[in-house]
Amino acid sequence: MARPLPRLTRRAEFLRVAAGGRKWVAPGVILQVLRREAPEAAAAAPSEEPGRQVLRLGFTASRKVGIAVLRNRARRRLRAAAAAIMPVHAAPGHDYVLIARAGTVTRPYAALVEDLCTGLRRLGVYRDGAAKGGNA
Repeated sequence: MARPLPRLTRRAEFLRVAAGGRKWVAPGVILQVLRREAPEAAAAAPSEEPGRQVLRLGFTASRKVGIAVLRNRARRRLRAAAAAIMPVHAAPGHDYVLIARAGTVTRPYAALVEDLCTGLRRLGVYRDGAAKGGNA
């Protein structure tokens, strides 16, 4: 079983990605990406092997999505889509924030996954799954 991806947990980390990163909006998700500098990347994951960059994820859903039950469902769906796509196709050394939209709850799962893949491609952080062990 694969290890869970490191998470963004502090508000300051989310704000840093929002202020300095790039974003892409789809019907099911808003994807924000910020490249981490080398010292930050090393400090963010001290348990990882030296020289290996990791990606970090953050998930959020505002009240615009709906009541708490719907916000939680939207975050669960985003976590599931990210677990399927991000380890294989997201470039390491970046922080990613996935923001739920009102359509996240009702959007078909396959379309949600496709939104995430398209966002990675548009933001230039998509990598081919075959290059997982290589120089991606």
